[in-house]
Amino acid sequence: MIKKISVAMCTYNGERFLAEQIDSILSQTHAVDEIIVCDDGSTDRTIAMLREYDQKHPGLFFIHQNETNLRSVKNFEKAIGLCTGDLIFLADQDDKWAVNKVADFTEFLSKNPEIQVVVSNGYCMNDQSEIMEKHTIWDGPKFLREKNIAFSYYKLISYVSNIATGATMAIRREILPEILPFPVVKDFHHDEWIAIVSSRKNVFEMLDDKYLYYRIHENQQVGGISFDKTDRVKNKIRNVFDFENRDLGYKSYKRRLANLADSYKKNKKLYEKADRYNEYFKENLENIEAVYNETRKLMKKQYFFTSIVLNISDRILGKRQLHG
Repeated sequence: MIKKISVAMCTYNGERFLAEQIDSILSQTHAVDEIIVCDDGSTDRTIAMLREYDQKHPGLFFIHQNETNLRSVKNFEKAIGLCTGDLIFLADQDDKWAVNKVADFTEFLSKNPEIQVVVSNGYCMNDQSEIMEKHTIWDGPKFLREKNIAFSYYKLISYVSNIATGATMAIRREILPEILPFPVVKDFHHDEWIAIVSSRKNVFEMLDDKYLYYRIHENQQVGGISFDKTDRVKNKIRNVFDFENRDLGYKSYKRRLANLADSYKKNKKLYEKADRYNEYFKENLENIEAVYNETRKLMKKQYFFTSIVLNISDRILGKRQLHG
């Protein structure tokens, strides 16, 4: 049973959009019980703004100022560790929540007690808080479901791309021993770690409904998730995630090879750097290499001459390669 709800928020020089994010949390139809904020050394008005909210809502905000800069991964690790709720929502400083996010997530988890991590789809918005009509990487599972294409969350996340942004994530307290501490690996974020571990354990779910307004701006940490909203792009996104599709266009094959090569390198870094679950990443390396080799063969069968030229060019330029 979910008795207490926490929010783990990390801030760093976030004065421009902070109020909009916090106000969206305070406006939820299902109120949260505590908001843990870990600030990573802000030099703008972020701390002053947080203290103003604390004064207006006594007993709700717990503000922690880091003595040294922890950076995003370890700052979220700290914030999550300080939460006392049964359910913990992660929050960035520059997005906005749909008003029914907490209520719907809580209802979903109450009906699905086996799920320990839940994320959702989201809207994109600009610096003026205007919704941008875009397809996103988060649409991948939805597009597969529309065509009744079976898939594994674990394989999507491990072999293709992280579909679980922390800004949409809620986690049960029970899974904390399984995910903390977070590994520090270059270009690898805490939300992807949580998604990999929980999806491997089959306790992860993604909701197709949109509960986040994700801000696209030049200072954000993670970008490249939004694309033009056209049927052509929709099909491209579906093909990226559909490993069972053996009849791709030439460019789609190239894209799949590039994604597999990137995923291989990511899993290799995790295998070498992470303190646990190394067997997951070793297995991923073997499976990704098998899919990669099969993709090369399929591409050669359908596009014989161009695939040979591409393979030679890729080896010379170091593109779409697993090794080296």
